[in-house]
Amino acid sequence: MIDFPEIMDIPLAKWVDGIMDWMLKYLDGFFDAIGFVILNVVLGFEQFFLFIPWFVMIFLAGLAGWKLIKSWKVGLVFMAMLLMIGSFGYWELAMRTLSLVIASVFFSLLIGIPLGIWMARSDKVESILKPILDAMQTMPSFVYLIPALMFFGMGKVPAMVATIIYAVPPVIRLTNVGIRTVDTEAVEASKAFGATAKQVLFDVQLPLAKPSIMVGINQTTMMALAMVVIGSMIGAKGLGMEVLLAINRIEVGQGFEAGISIVFLAIIIDRITFSFSEKK
Repeated sequence: MIDFPEIMDIPLAKWVDGIMDWMLKYLDGFFDAIGFVILNVVLGFEQFFLFIPWFVMIFLAGLAGWKLIKSWKVGLVFMAMLLMIGSFGYWELAMRTLSLVIASVFFSLLIGIPLGIWMARSDKVESILKPILDAMQTMPSFVYLIPALMFFGMGKVPAMVATIIYAVPPVIRLTNVGIRTVDTEAVEASKAFGATAKQVLFDVQLPLAKPSIMVGINQTTMMALAMVVIGSMIGAKGLGMEVLLAINRIEVGQGFEAGISIVFLAIIIDRITFSFSEKK
């Protein structure tokens, strides 16, 4: 009576393994195509950021702080942060990390915003996607590495896939919330003037929901950056790899330098993306 009855055992692990085996057998070409697209996008961003001279990138960060956040002091702080990253010897790794984050956010938005719009326009879709998003946000991030490794092997692509799965829920949720909280009178007025459903969405709902959507993009970007260290475990080179090496070698100084570099990048990206949600 103390032990749990074996007759009630649910072989969920076997079912999941069976599904994974079937997908690996029959959808191999599909995953190869996805991996090819993701890899080329990541490499494109990486080449772009590495092509820009370091002093130009620092100047652009300062300009963004001044123009977007409306504070020249913030711009100077951004420039100082990037200078410190370069002085640690991590400039190239920082640009590789930035390319991974930007690429993962790019794919997250391609997936998340249309799904958020779909959720906002259908209560049934919302009721289906909400528990899925809950599971995606509460699932330990390490779990995403297992299927990513099985489908795509080691390298940038599985790290990107795991990051996208981990980071996409906020932009879906906040796009849905932003559209649903648009003033109904504005929507009804546009319909009264003969606007089509497409015009209502693109000319009324999305512009009015922009602050909420931009907050979702901000949160997605932060969650993507939070996956940097975890992604390094499966071959994604960047600042996360330096943190992982420092942990393995118990080198506190190196770990602190790489960790503070990630923090600096996070602060810069967070302030810049959040500024868009405050623009009128």
